[in-house]
Amino acid sequence: MIVSMIKIIFEIPDVGSIKEKRRVVKSIIDKFYRRFRMSAAEVDMQDSLSFCQIGGAIVSNSKTFGETVLQKAFKMIEKETPVRIQDMVIHSEEF
Repeated sequence: MIVSMIKIIFEIPDVGSIKEKRRVVKSIIDKFYRRFRMSAAEVDMQDSLSFCQIGGAIVSNSKTFGETVLQKAFKMIEKETPVRIQDMVIHSEEF
């Protein structure tokens, strides 16, 4: 079993409240699940108004497949969401 994980830190410009930030973050997490069937959550920086850290994971039998899906999810964020990416890491573990 291979678990492929992604950690993305990004800035959400032009948000005026935590409620607006949560709307953007929830939208990203929902897209991850609907399009890629991957689990995701906001894992850090919950109290920050303009920064967010999302962690996501997918379980498969292939490191290549898992990392490819995570790369597609990352590209989706770059193209479709109004955020500025600060950092991104993809890592796979075999269990």
